[in-house]
Amino acid sequence: MSTVPEQAADGQRPRAAPPTGTGTERARRLAAWEERLTVLYRFLPYLTLAVSALLSVVTGTPRLAGTLAISALAAGWVTWFIVLHPEWTTRRRLMAVYYVGLLILAGTLVLRSPWYGFFAWLGFVHAFVALPGGWRFAGVAGSAVLVATAQSGGLPRTGGHWLFWTVILLFNVGVASAVSWFNSVTAQQHANRKRLVEELAEANRRLAETMRENEGLHAQLLVQAREAGVLDERQRMAREIHDTLAQGLIGVVTQLEAAEQARDRRGDWQRHVGYAAALARESLAEARRSVRAVRPEPLETARLPDALAELARRWSVRHDVPAELVTTGTPRRLHPEVEVTLLRAGQEALANVARHAAATRVGLTLSYMEDVVTLDVRDDGVGFRPEQVGTGDDRAGPDGGGPGAAGSGGFGLTAMRQRVDGVGGELVIESEPGAGTAVCASVPVLPGAAR
Repeated sequence: MSTVPEQAADGQRPRAAPPTGTGTERARRLAAWEERLTVLYRFLPYLTLAVSALLSVVTGTPRLAGTLAISALAAGWVTWFIVLHPEWTTRRRLMAVYYVGLLILAGTLVLRSPWYGFFAWLGFVHAFVALPGGWRFAGVAGSAVLVATAQSGGLPRTGGHWLFWTVILLFNVGVASAVSWFNSVTAQQHANRKRLVEELAEANRRLAETMRENEGLHAQLLVQAREAGVLDERQRMAREIHDTLAQGLIGVVTQLEAAEQARDRRGDWQRHVGYAAALARESLAEARRSVRAVRPEPLETARLPDALAELARRWSVRHDVPAELVTTGTPRRLHPEVEVTLLRAGQEALANVARHAAATRVGLTLSYMEDVVTLDVRDDGVGFRPEQVGTGDDRAGPDGGGPGAAGSGGFGLTAMRQRVDGVGGELVIESEPGAGTAVCASVPVLPGAAR
């Protein structure tokens, strides 16, 4: 039986070979042995008849012509039932008729010439071909009587002859019965072995079919895995592009528009242009890091609270809106993916405030608890209806959208939610028109390696 193949180094499962070995080989050997037995019991009668007839001719048996005629009749009897109609061996009544006729012909020949004891011996063999179950022993006993008669020189006529005939009969019956019993046991074992071989061959066939089906399923799984990998990578790149290029370009456009309005004030104009150039450089660097799937630059050089504090400070300077970070609990190193998720959530929330909220103040709270870490971003802006974000409803928020809606169809909040869900966290947004907005990202504590 073949075993499950090992996974190849390149991820491709090697093709499994069809099961071969003991089952099929045993079936072939048994079939060959049965074929030899078939040849034996079909052609042995002609051999025994020929030997018996030859010895009768050589010894000058009386009434030879009649004896040879009966021999020819016996040969025809065997030919008709066994050779010409082999399928009759499964029909019990026909085989019983055949065996009774065989005994009658053999008995007649033995009485005419004891040399036909060789032919009478055929009854031992054909009893297992023609008779079922216990009837075989009856057939063997009848054949033993004929063989004993032939061995004793014919029917007993005197007391001593009867004793001699009885001893030979008992000997033949005993030996034939023992051989018959062993033959029955062997036949039963042969039948059981044949059944087991057939079951083994069937099991091998089913195993081969199962392995072929598994190969097809494995190929389907590989295709699905590749498709899932492509989809995940597309979603990752979409989030990264939104968090880097899209936000950066919006910031650059905003600063250039401000510079256009302040072109008569050289100091303000230079400040806005400088902000635009810095944003472009930062966005380019972050885009390159996103393509290489590298952590954001702020987390490479600082811990999460410091990175968020610097993010709030720079955002406040660019948009002239006070923003402050408050950290509660004991800061500790988290899994890199968790820290990236919280940093990106803070970036997206502040970007939405800048585009839509018209806020005068923003507060960020980073809370380290026993099993979760939360980031809350609250503003005192115009607010919106969260259930209408991304629906295209003009009532969703100022300028026709809520956070993340402008120019993105709500993808900003979608990307934020995907990131938080990806680390097993939860994103909650609370807002009402005129009452400001609160964004809370709660993620599980997944420890990371120390810096």
